[in-house]
Amino acid sequence: MMIEREDIISREGIVGETGPVVQNESARVFLQPIAAPSILGLFAFAASTFILAAWAVGWYGTPLSAYFIVPFVGVFGGIVQLLAAMWAFRARDGVATAIHGTWGAFFLSFALLHVMYLYQPGLQRTGLQFPEMGFWFIAVAAISWVTTLAAMAQRWSLAAVLMSVSAGATLFAISLLTGTAWCSVAGGYLFILSALCALYDSTAQVLKEVYGHEVLKVGITPRVLSEPGIMVGTGEPGVIHGQR
Repeated sequence: MMIEREDIISREGIVGETGPVVQNESARVFLQPIAAPSILGLFAFAASTFILAAWAVGWYGTPLSAYFIVPFVGVFGGIVQLLAAMWAFRARDGVATAIHGTWGAFFLSFALLHVMYLYQPGLQRTGLQFPEMGFWFIAVAAISWVTTLAAMAQRWSLAAVLMSVSAGATLFAISLLTGTAWCSVAGGYLFILSALCALYDSTAQVLKEVYGHEVLKVGITPRVLSEPGIMVGTGEPGVIHGQR
């Protein structure tokens, strides 16, 4: 359902640095109610991260496991997260857009890389060192650390997801660049922790949407609690930024 809302803003008597401001400016805002995009995005992140990390630390798997795991990771962790990122962009949630966009693209690229291995087996690395992938982990770790700092201003459950995946990506980068085995194992367990935190956070969002109040604590920060329910902005009457 698309709702059209039009508000007329009168600014008579207001003069800016470059001259009088246009009077009776018409602001037309189209409001489209949507579910919180991170519900889907975090569930997809949790499932894909857990499956891959459990395989990486040796909880299960054979040499053929990648061919059964990767298609699901590409669709669920890649495409679904990218869709969540686009809806988060529409909801004007910058943190969620960055999280799901970055990790969605990473998981999809991971899947495509393994598809390439099917046709070019010689491309596959056999040792722990993989500098090209290591530098990509540096990039996603840096983005994840930045979003961790941003999430600390919103809710601590999301910050826990990002802090653990950031630390895990950092350790994987070290392992792939230096060939250090324990960094890979430790990074895998941090990814599992991140998946569990993501499952908790997305479950909390689902329950809140169904029951209309907070069921599981997510550590909403005082800054967010102090924000008005309706945000009044110039040319943006009644528009709420982000997911609530």
